[in-house]
Amino acid sequence: MIPYGRQCIDDSDVAAVEAVLRSDFLTQGPAVGRFEEEVSTYCGGAHAVAMNSATSALHVACLALGLGPGDLLWTVPNTFVASANCARYCGADVDFVDIDPATHNMNMEALAAKLDQARRSGRLPKVVVPVHFAGQPCDLGAIEELSKQYGFRVIEDASHAIGAEYRGEKVGSGRYSDVTIFSFHPVKIITTGEGGMALTNDAKLAGRMRLLRTHGITRAADEMVGTYLGEWYYEQIDLGYNYRMTDIQAALGCSQLRRLGGFIQRRRQIVERYGALLADLPIQLPIEAKNGKGGWHLYVICLDRKAPVGRETLYREMRANGIGVNVHYFPVHLQPYYRKLGFSEGNFPVAESYGQRCLSLPIHPGLTDEQQDKIIGTLRRVLSQNG
Repeated sequence: MIPYGRQCIDDSDVAAVEAVLRSDFLTQGPAVGRFEEEVSTYCGGAHAVAMNSATSALHVACLALGLGPGDLLWTVPNTFVASANCARYCGADVDFVDIDPATHNMNMEALAAKLDQARRSGRLPKVVVPVHFAGQPCDLGAIEELSKQYGFRVIEDASHAIGAEYRGEKVGSGRYSDVTIFSFHPVKIITTGEGGMALTNDAKLAGRMRLLRTHGITRAADEMVGTYLGEWYYEQIDLGYNYRMTDIQAALGCSQLRRLGGFIQRRRQIVERYGALLADLPIQLPIEAKNGKGGWHLYVICLDRKAPVGRETLYREMRANGIGVNVHYFPVHLQPYYRKLGFSEGNFPVAESYGQRCLSLPIHPGLTDEQQDKIIGTLRRVLSQNG
């Protein structure tokens, strides 16, 4: 089976992990600090806080921004459930903004209209979480302007987008948002096995997230409530979590980061071949984000309404031929949990239409031209056989 995505591990990655295994630190130690520094330097941001997953990073970012019961977070339906669940972990409510039919990112006109209506009804969001879907940057400048006008905070869910650029700067620079979240799951652009990171230019937010990722415990004398009793002393000053990244993961992350440029370059080559060889089929191809350069974590096609087969048939036939296509995503608001909160069909029609027609084709640095030719040939054959 040709997977839709997978990690790319070489001898340098193995050596980096082995070095940690032979060192004095396995859990959170010096490698974590190095990884944080290297990612923040790469992105041009001030502070990076590594965690055990992007979901943890989203949760802690929401807490650091003060999201809680009675508050409201908005995100998009076209995302993994964690983009919405992070609000529920904090006791806050969730609502969604429909997507743009071309980019599949948050629709700026829909966001502006929904904010105007929310102000008139007296319930604006405290936090908005735009998602850089498939690694294509959202229109961060427009979102920032709306945040100033309506007073909400911005968390970029950039789980798909390390290495992507917006207006000539790396996603993660923090110019247009309060916090940026990366994921390092094995199918992402670089991996730490499991892992995530929150980036911010606000030192207080960074400090708050570091505290919350480690049980709410501090060893800093100036943060303590009681009397500092020595280097051995620590205090739990808040209710935190065990969201720490290990040195094993961080060492792998540092090694992977050094190859990020090559990973992105190979992904772009794959995208160019797909674009050239699929252009005549009855499918909508993904586009490069305006004012940006995508990371191309995913390559998602959408079947045209006039396509001779439906998505279910195409999915089944591609997999029967050894091609691990996937679906990103079934709309979050139609998941059973969110239906119980009152969402239903028709709430976000663009995301729902997209969710019925989308199919992710394999893309990862290890994908060969021969494998890509098989994917393209099979896609053509399935469509023509049913035409």
